Amino acid sequence: MTETNWAYTDAVKEHFMNPKNILTDEESYQEDGKGVTGNVKCGDEMIVAIKVDKEKGIITDCKWKTFGCASAIASTSVLSEMVKGMKLDDAYNLSAKDINRELGGLPEHKVHCSVLGDKALRIAINDYYMRNGMEDKVQREEERIVCKCMNITDQEIEHAVLDGARTFYDLQEMSKVGTGCGECKEEVTQLLEAYKAKHFCEV
Repeated sequence: MTETNWAYTDAVKEHFMNPKNILTDEESYQEDGKGVTGNVKCGDEMIVAIKVDKEKGIITDCKWKTFGCASAIASTSVLSEMVKGMKLDDAYNLSAKDINRELGGLPEHKVHCSVLGDKALRIAINDYYMRNGMEDKVQREEERIVCKCMNITDQEIEHAVLDGARTFYDLQEMSKVGTGCGECKEEVTQLLEAYKAKHFCEV
């Protein structure tokens, strides 16, 4: 690979070529919380394991393992560095946009790769709460049906945005949302703009 065909920032290159905090021995690593998301059969699977200072509620270590592309590897590597020393609540609220900014930007069609890491981290934090009898702290990401005619949820709209949808008509082509009665168009458009703002930024 030459410098002329590398389409990523130096930060992405560094975290891809020299990834930090890889989970090399999953069986012996004694994590306080663990999150798994994705599906290796579909091309991407992410494992994030954390250790926590229980008195302070701070993440002291974060290890990860992924089957994914350069963007997924770099995103999770930088995430694992960002969360060390961070309070659990703050780490839970990290977004793909925060990771993207830390990396100096990812190509738009690769931003969806950075979602795996922060999603697995949230699962790991919830797992920590469950293991320690703190069920009241667990936050669940529940889907809500937005288009009743086509049974399309808000999460499906978010995934479509991450996969490249930028207009209402893009969403229709990708998910068939709003192709029935059309009454959901205003709400879908609002969600579209919210998800674009959530995941994409100028860096």
